[in-house]
Amino acid sequence: MRDACRTASDILQELAAMIEPGITTGEVDHRAAQLMSRAGVRSAFLGYKKFPGHICISLNEEVVHGIGGPRTIAYGDIVKMDVGIIRDGWVGDNATSVAVGIIDPAVERLLTVTEAILEGAVALARPGTRIGEISNFVQTEAESNGFSVVREFVGHGVGRRLHEDPQIPNFGKRSEGPKIKPGMTLAIEPMVNMGTEKVRILPDKWTAVTADGLPSAHFEHTILVTENEPEVLTWPAKTLSK
Repeated sequence: MRDACRTASDILQELAAMIEPGITTGEVDHRAAQLMSRAGVRSAFLGYKKFPGHICISLNEEVVHGIGGPRTIAYGDIVKMDVGIIRDGWVGDNATSVAVGIIDPAVERLLTVTEAILEGAVALARPGTRIGEISNFVQTEAESNGFSVVREFVGHGVGRRLHEDPQIPNFGKRSEGPKIKPGMTLAIEPMVNMGTEKVRILPDKWTAVTADGLPSAHFEHTILVTENEPEVLTWPAKTLSK
């Protein structure tokens, strides 16, 4: 898992560094395929339930599951990339949101708050804590900052398979969900919207967008629960600017 997650993190960072105005989302996906091939790994997403991309790449109002294609990245956009790979039968999964140049201050605040929420949620992943503690923290922090959390998509356990138990919603009560145990590997991924929590799916049957067209932010780490502090296996996955 450490090897798989380190590779996923390295690929995500390389992709984040190439984001600039004028390139297409398809070019980013193609570069992801090259990096995966060079690392001797394969995409955990390509072919998963017939998903056609090597990574998920989503712009602005697109929440998650965007497919690389002809859309051109522009100055002022935010680009969300979710990279999942399989190395020696183990999955590494992480995501980040990248600001393209100088962005609207309100959108920049959305990214800053969402990334901080992820870091706070990770810190709660300790033995004996219920999953609901993480879920409630994400929801409370997002809503206290005037944002909303997506409810259709959730974090999850990850290991031999991309999606394993337990599910980790970004909303809920502190008393809900199973207790966290040492040895668990969890993908924690706040998806926070500037406006409504509601989303809709585009005709490609994959890309989820905010129902009101306002921006959304997405950050994700895979972490290992230990007897003490949680270990972030995909560190670092930080917001970058070009």
